[in-house]
Amino acid sequence: MSVILTDQGEIEAPTRALIVVAHPDDIDFGMAGTVAALTGAGCHVAYCLTTSGEAGGDDLEHTPAELAAMRQAEQTAAARRVGVTELHWLGHPDGMVVADLSLRRDIARVIRISRPDVVLCQTTIPNWDHIYISHPDHLATATAALAAVYPDSRNPRAFPELLDEGHEPHEVSEIWLTGTEPNRYIDITDTFEQKVAALREHHSQVSQFDGLDDRVREWCSGTAEAGGLPEGRLAEAYRVVPAG
Repeated sequence: MSVILTDQGEIEAPTRALIVVAHPDDIDFGMAGTVAALTGAGCHVAYCLTTSGEAGGDDLEHTPAELAAMRQAEQTAAARRVGVTELHWLGHPDGMVVADLSLRRDIARVIRISRPDVVLCQTTIPNWDHIYISHPDHLATATAALAAVYPDSRNPRAFPELLDEGHEPHEVSEIWLTGTEPNRYIDITDTFEQKVAALREHHSQVSQFDGLDDRVREWCSGTAEAGGLPEGRLAEAYRVVPAG
């Protein structure tokens, strides 16, 4: 199987995809159903996380280093649930991510290493109806990811140290952004249980959620309805931007 189901019917799955997000669990709340659909269609998916989530919790029982290790382990286990084994951790400080040249370089390096056809990331635009989506780390990571896609990863003159490290330029064909003005809806009905299983691996973050399955199903059902999918289907939504 090399296709995925969308609101526009079946489309060819990319051969390689890279997902760039700020925190452990960002992928699984927003994109894990899509990831499972992509890997099920034979696409190689890699993750790039700008932080290790060491500021992600009010419980001060653990040190930041302990929480970072815990959350990296949780994300690694969650990734396996949807067929992903390649994870890149950039180590930028959780809660203080800045879309600076250092972050652009680090993401461009991962793009050159992973060499994806498609990069999936969060939106750069604040959403005043859903403040969680507008976490400053999300916005900064997305801003840096877009710059890393164009022009940094394809420009041999951008960050010449990457060439010195042996990382040749690479051109991404498309960017899929979550959380803003979607123009593509991915049907995740058949991979929804994998999405929930991935979310449940984030014990430090979701153990306090009552009715997690029902809540996530409601979100995905509403997304499918907004995309015009048949009743009973579930979906995740993206703004697809040509980058090639």
